[in-house]
Amino acid sequence: MPENEKSSGAHRLESAKPTEVRGMKTNRRDALIGLALAIAAGSASGQTPAPPVLSADDQRTVATVVSYLQGLTTASGRFVQTNARGAQADGVFYLQRPGRARFDYDPPSGLVIASDGRVVSVVDRRLKTIHVYPLSATPLGLFLARDIRLDRGVVVTKVIRNQGNLSLIAQDGRNASRGHIGLTFSETPLALTGWTLTDQRGGVVTVRLDGFKRSEPHDPGFFKLSDPRSTSDLDSSLRDR
Repeated sequence: MPENEKSSGAHRLESAKPTEVRGMKTNRRDALIGLALAIAAGSASGQTPAPPVLSADDQRTVATVVSYLQGLTTASGRFVQTNARGAQADGVFYLQRPGRARFDYDPPSGLVIASDGRVVSVVDRRLKTIHVYPLSATPLGLFLARDIRLDRGVVVTKVIRNQGNLSLIAQDGRNASRGHIGLTFSETPLALTGWTLTDQRGGVVTVRLDGFKRSEPHDPGFFKLSDPRSTSDLDSSLRDR
């Protein structure tokens, strides 16, 4: 495979192979889906059905959630990702809006995923691979935007309340066949607790956040990942954490 092959908007430097996590296999695609970075492939045939109209109460809830997300600038916490086969992977999630986020998977996984505000880089330290995606081509771009808008290209189809928890189900407004994402929150106080992504094939990956709270900002360089084949260590900050 040529070193600089381009596929689906991604700059591929190496083929990804499965990485063992907790005795089960999790691959690069699972990581991307679980962290809402998957780029939807293909297009739907036919016209996307009109989404249901939200009630006035649900519209107010969506507005409250958008306001909360807009004010969520610098935060960090643990995450637990579970894929459709039940395999789990853990790590640390760093958020620094606008534009920046980073997911460090715990060993034995070698995955690190980061957005520097322009591109999303996926590095596997064990396999020494890197894949780079335009941030604007990923669902993460919506969440990391300076102004979060749920009325541009994204449609909230349902608001679910259940015993102090709240879920917003959203999909691509132009192509419902690409699957949907459910953002989950605690209601009192309002706080992001995770998300569930269902892809176009019906595969479900869930991410749960633990101890997610406001934190001190990181240097912008923390969110820039280098090609692991050209550096002895991915990032000196990994040693300093």
